[in-house]
Amino acid sequence: MKKILFAGLMLCAGLTASAQGNNTRMGGEDGDYQSIAERVAKLEKKNDMFNVYFNFAASAQAKENDGEWTSRIANKQLRLEIKGNLTDKLFYRLRHRLNKSNAAKGEDNFAKATDIMMVGYNFSDKVSLMGGKMCQIWGGFEFDENPMYIYEYSDMVENMDNFIGGVTLSLKPVPSQEIALEVSDANNGKLEEDYGANPTLLDGNRVKNLRQARNPLTYIVNWNGNFFGDVLQTRWSWGLQTQARGTYSRMLILGQRLNLPKLQWYVDYMGEFDDMDRLGIATSDLGDAYSMVNVYHPEATNVRFGKVHYNSFITKLNWQFAPQWNLMLKGTYETASVKNIEAFKDYRKSIGYLGSLEYYPDKSQDFRVFLAYVGHKYDFSKECGLKDYNTNRIELGFMYRIKCY
Repeated sequence: MKKILFAGLMLCAGLTASAQGNNTRMGGEDGDYQSIAERVAKLEKKNDMFNVYFNFAASAQAKENDGEWTSRIANKQLRLEIKGNLTDKLFYRLRHRLNKSNAAKGEDNFAKATDIMMVGYNFSDKVSLMGGKMCQIWGGFEFDENPMYIYEYSDMVENMDNFIGGVTLSLKPVPSQEIALEVSDANNGKLEEDYGANPTLLDGNRVKNLRQARNPLTYIVNWNGNFFGDVLQTRWSWGLQTQARGTYSRMLILGQRLNLPKLQWYVDYMGEFDDMDRLGIATSDLGDAYSMVNVYHPEATNVRFGKVHYNSFITKLNWQFAPQWNLMLKGTYETASVKNIEAFKDYRKSIGYLGSLEYYPDKSQDFRVFLAYVGHKYDFSKECGLKDYNTNRIELGFMYRIKCY
């Protein structure tokens, strides 16, 4: 039996792993948890070159949509992580989704299943350079969390495509303050891969055929601050993304968190200003408007709205009210507007409300059992013609960041 367990542990070590440092911009922070290899096989770990994780979450769900309840048992997350510090200067990280397409995309030549495949080099304590496929360095604390720990993202983050090939320069003039600069691809695929064949822009009453940009890149500047011994933290960013030739997306994100020993609370603001509807929320909601386009421009295909503005306000509280217990409360308020079409100005308001009770059975493992409720209310303006609706979901499940080695 011991031989079988040892073989299983070696297979696990050969297949998986995690993140770099405290994971700023890469999915939260790694706790000091005991690996399975240490716990079962009594293997002593002598360096930080090779760390292996599985991120796995599953739940039984009851969902209500427009008055009808359904149920299922679902895999929520299944991601493989490998990370390490090969020297005091050279580090790497891989994170791969095991339930997503492995086909390489046309722009960055990475599969959508690969979240992160990067290497980095610390020139000093103040200067680092990273390259490869990474999570773009947008600010905000919801954006930075490990996806496994998110019961439901805000509408904006849910529709963002942010694991992109690029290069990031990190500057730390003092240990508590970081300025990061990033240049990355704007998309994983070519324009027609992501927006369909012969995509068209509807900007007010004007229709324009979209063309692949010569330099489809994203430019982001990011500030991560820590004050009063990490009690107050900030993650702010501003960025410009090329969408198609002559069209751009601009995004501002301001995240701030109160970080106390038994209570953590953050408030994020996200604003996106698109020449072409990058997120696709408005385009999906207002699909019937295409009929208006086809009357005057029957040749128009794969239409996207122009001059779309999204706002998102997110707040989340975690309270460790008793040993091995956590209460999570989260709320979102979001708006969407198509500025150049009168009937679609400020057409949508979205309110999310979430709560979860989490129990950690084993202090040595990042394993939690949870009971959660997720609600969402969508309100639409009378002018847009869409019907208001609500969704509700109840979940009983677990999240386990399995540290294999």
